[in-house]
Amino acid sequence: MSNNTKPKNKSRRRFFLKAGLGTMGVLALGTYVFRNPMRRKIYELSETLVPPYNGSGTEANLWFEMTKENKLIFHSPKVEMGQGTFTGFAQIVADELDLNINQIIVKAAETDTGIIDGMSTGGSLSIASMYQPIREMAATMREKIKLEAAKKLSIDASSIKTADGVLTAEGKIMTYAEALAEVTDWSLPDTPELRPFSSYKYIGKPIPRTDLKAKIVGEPIFGMDAEMPDMLHAAVIRPEHVGSSLKSADTSVAEKMPGVVKVVQMDGWIGIIAESFPQALAAKNKVKVEWDIPTVWTEQSLRDYLKIGEGDKMITQKSGAELEEGGDGVIDLEFTSPIGAHAQIEPNGAVAHYKDGKVTVKLSTQVIGITQKQVAEALNIDTENVNIIGTYLGGGFGRRLDTNHAAHAALMSKEVGKPVKYFFTRKEEFQNDMFRPPTHHIIRGKVDNNGQLEALEHHYASGDVAINAALFPPVAGTVLGTDVGAMRGGNIMYKNLPNYRAVQWHRTLPFATSFWRSLGLLANTFAIESFIDEMALKAGKNPVEYRLAMLGDDENQQRIRKVIEECASKANYNDKVSGNKAMGFAASIDAGSPCAQVVEVSIIDNEIKVEKVTCVMDCGLAVNPDQVRAQCEGSIIMGISAAVHEKMTIKDGRLFPIIYGPYDMALMRNSPKEIDVHLIQGVDVPLPVGEPPLGPIGAAIGNAIRRITGKRLTDLPMTLA
Repeated sequence: MSNNTKPKNKSRRRFFLKAGLGTMGVLALGTYVFRNPMRRKIYELSETLVPPYNGSGTEANLWFEMTKENKLIFHSPKVEMGQGTFTGFAQIVADELDLNINQIIVKAAETDTGIIDGMSTGGSLSIASMYQPIREMAATMREKIKLEAAKKLSIDASSIKTADGVLTAEGKIMTYAEALAEVTDWSLPDTPELRPFSSYKYIGKPIPRTDLKAKIVGEPIFGMDAEMPDMLHAAVIRPEHVGSSLKSADTSVAEKMPGVVKVVQMDGWIGIIAESFPQALAAKNKVKVEWDIPTVWTEQSLRDYLKIGEGDKMITQKSGAELEEGGDGVIDLEFTSPIGAHAQIEPNGAVAHYKDGKVTVKLSTQVIGITQKQVAEALNIDTENVNIIGTYLGGGFGRRLDTNHAAHAALMSKEVGKPVKYFFTRKEEFQNDMFRPPTHHIIRGKVDNNGQLEALEHHYASGDVAINAALFPPVAGTVLGTDVGAMRGGNIMYKNLPNYRAVQWHRTLPFATSFWRSLGLLANTFAIESFIDEMALKAGKNPVEYRLAMLGDDENQQRIRKVIEECASKANYNDKVSGNKAMGFAASIDAGSPCAQVVEVSIIDNEIKVEKVTCVMDCGLAVNPDQVRAQCEGSIIMGISAAVHEKMTIKDGRLFPIIYGPYDMALMRNSPKEIDVHLIQGVDVPLPVGEPPLGPIGAAIGNAIRRITGKRLTDLPMTLA
């Protein structure tokens, strides 16, 4: 509350159990002991599991702070990167704490607050994982406020009514701020029964975003806006060739350049600190560097390295018999996807100030806790001496999971005794991204006498996605036997088949790869749903009915069925070609949220144009339906860009392109004229939203193109050249 004092006694409140990490540890041990059968059960569970909050700071008063103006500050363990999380959190808090939503201010929790989320921000889990904990904490804090008011007003707490941050009873009135003034005992009551959905004023309603004004008027809310008094600026030299390392450097000229304060050589990088960023950049260009380049990678050598049959093999799904390669009646199709850049608007960087053994860092990050640990390790200090202040993110998509630049800024600050601001140039951002790995797929199927699939296999090769990233240490790959990020969307979702399986082939690539919005979902769904569509065409059957025949009867299968049927109905789907136009259909399920899409595509002058997208998704309870629809729209646009435009390549050992222009992305003119989103509430709790709509879009576009041209495009990005 106003003094943000930590509680002296542990509460008896129920809240959420801090069992998430422990549960994951038991599951990991189980998968290691019982090996593949148990692993596959866990993998299938992970497709629909929403992990609970796994952070520290489970005392409600660390999350809520009431100001003298009777406004509530909610210290969020999740960050805001455009997904509308802060607005959704404000809605949840408002309904259980009986506040007007305009009384709530949501901020990213600094590590000094004692709140650190072990799951960080990502995986489309912010609202889904925090819905229940926030309701319980808000309800508990409401009871605490009533008890404090009862003491001060000398009345029975049960007689108190709460509304808009005001308590009333027996003709007496008191604000929440007045009730909590001078409170020092922060033991909390038991969590009361939560409000029924029917009583909510905000949850389930299309509330305007709480950060709308700040973005419209250009308030300094992003990492790149961050400043500290008397700060210096820095530029950093990093390798440009894939797999290269620093051999030697001559910094003598740079050290004498105007404005340069100091040039520091660290392990693998060189920092130039100056009075301004242009001065640091000019000096950087004068440093003569020699690199050790053991291998000059090319696009072809990368393709030869990453393919089915090479690397570590793991069967991630198995039911029934295995198909024999080249067997009688067995049909194969091969698919690929390229390296993908995050290409977010705001480049990475940080502002850090080291002083007297402590450091403060301001930056855009999805991993506030991990960033704290990285900075502490780099400076050899305790984590409690590192305060990470998270800002709004100018685009995240997984790129902000890697934050070694925070440690670089802190180390440079220690060298000069002043705050240092360091941000990547656009070239550095492209060349030092944590890329979406390229993939290679072979889909194998066999049909019965009626043309219906009786066996379906998905073999997929990928680099690291989750393993070796900030959230998963390398040992996780040994325990899990697979990269769970690359696996997203890789298993067959149609369970009414006699035989189906998925096999992952993992390779560690020579450049950094990590999470990219939806992880493996886009490429995996493109391969599987394109193949299924091809089988439907060969059988002369409607592709929607073809899919429905392969669905089973359990709850998730029925939720997928309903989404597919609703999407086909809303789009008035048909399988016909009208001149240069046709519809394409595809579906997927990700993190428990099934999604289906119909695209209307035209081809004019050899250019693919997506005219309309109809999207139906079952994300459970939509806390803010407008924001969910916005997330669907954003995913669809990003998916169109990845499916038809985006591609990173390797030229002469360097990753290319290095600027926006040559890195082709979807522009306004490439956007559909209409995106029609429909939401289904298949369960009564929120499910992940931000990534599931990325699954079907690539395959749906490809399926429409197949009808218009008669040609099956199997490589992303799809081109007609």
